[in-house]
Amino acid sequence: MRRRNLLKLLGSLLAASVCTRVKEGCAGLFRSPVTTNRLRPPGAVAEENFAGRCIRCGRCVESCPYRCITMLDIRQGIHAGTPLIAVEEIPCYLCMKCVEVCPTGTLSKIPQAATRMGTAVINKFTCAAWAGIALCRTCYDVCPFKGRAIVLHELLPAVAKEVCTGCGLCTHACPVTSTNDLKAINIEPPASGRLP
Repeated sequence: MRRRNLLKLLGSLLAASVCTRVKEGCAGLFRSPVTTNRLRPPGAVAEENFAGRCIRCGRCVESCPYRCITMLDIRQGIHAGTPLIAVEEIPCYLCMKCVEVCPTGTLSKIPQAATRMGTAVINKFTCAAWAGIALCRTCYDVCPFKGRAIVLHELLPAVAKEVCTGCGLCTHACPVTSTNDLKAINIEPPASGRLP
């Protein structure tokens, strides 16, 4: 192999290595902050479009009377300044004031019952009722759509996924916290966001 070709090959390998390391280091800047119990407000567009549509005006945060919506800080990369709700801290009470003030339609004006921030999922191994430890129905009692989103089957709570809004009232009220700091009922975000 000629020296020139060898140097080109080595240069290409070095450049590829640097690009890979930069890409890995920047991955956190683009990773969505939406995870279990960390959700976008009601009516949010699909997560892959959210950071591009939200203008970070903060009107949703200001309009929330329950102070459940917070703005993400600079550590969240391209998602900095966008709204998020940590439901185990303060759930969404579905007042729908945030969707009324959003100037860009990033939070679409939808009816309360049509909200799909996520879906409640019961961990049957840690749930006191399912584990047979106690006759607990806290999630059922606090659900704003009691008997529709969370129902009781033989005194055991179950989630009707097609009705659950993902507000997080059940997660916030759940008295059971497991060793991994999750509740016995948690809100999983939608797979690809709320709206196209």
